[in-house]
Amino acid sequence: MIVLDASAAIEALQDSPEGHAIQEALSGGEKIISCDLLRAEAASVLRKFVLIGKISPSEAGQRLSRLMNLVDEIYPLAPLQTEALAESIRLNHSVYDMFYFILARRTQGTLFTTDSKLLKLSGQHGVECMTLVDF
Repeated sequence: MIVLDASAAIEALQDSPEGHAIQEALSGGEKIISCDLLRAEAASVLRKFVLIGKISPSEAGQRLSRLMNLVDEIYPLAPLQTEALAESIRLNHSVYDMFYFILARRTQGTLFTTDSKLLKLSGQHGVECMTLVDF
């Protein structure tokens, strides 16, 4: 099972070697899950792409739909929030990232992220993860 975070999902939409590698890794037949936070984080990044002129507003909407179609199942935040907050405090790391971290830990999934700090933290705390080097 793959737990897809926003950084890897956004990268998968890019026409780049890294984006193509992530797309290929995601097409391996494993179930892909994420938490509901993915919607907000992805929309925020796509908004920034529009503001800097990288994509049009209509392209942003299309990309958000494509991104969400990568995911087979979305988990709600509420069952994860107490543990995500506690781990965020304990590990001194963003609570946003902890939602993905906790989901990967609970499901024994492999976390797909391009966030180097989250990769390091995951490796240190027994959460399996993929790096761009692995892709």
